[in-house]
Amino acid sequence: MKKIYHLANCDTCQKILKEVDATGNNIQLQDIKSQPITAAQLDEMKMLAGSYEALFSRRALKFRSMGLHEKTLTEIDYRQLILQEYTFLKRPVAIIGRKIFIGNSRATVADLKASLPV
Repeated sequence: MKKIYHLANCDTCQKILKEVDATGNNIQLQDIKSQPITAAQLDEMKMLAGSYEALFSRRALKFRSMGLHEKTLTEIDYRQLILQEYTFLKRPVAIIGRKIFIGNSRATVADLKASLPV
């Protein structure tokens, strides 16, 4: 499977999709705003990532506005929050075969590119 979960209106996501040539590499794209992730998709991501916390974005504007920075969150909390609000998913999330690439750090994008054919 080659799939990238992203936000269509996110400039960073769009830059990364171009950088990895998502179209040329036949990667299935899912805009998580117009097509929300399902519980099954999130559970698959968790299985590859090791935890829901690894998939959770603390940079989301709602993280502070909801007072979540003052709470101790559990794995169940992370899962529920990501399913309730797409902005809590750290993006983009790419799944290439049985490998997962989470976020937009240079190292992550470089690893993602290296996992794709030239």
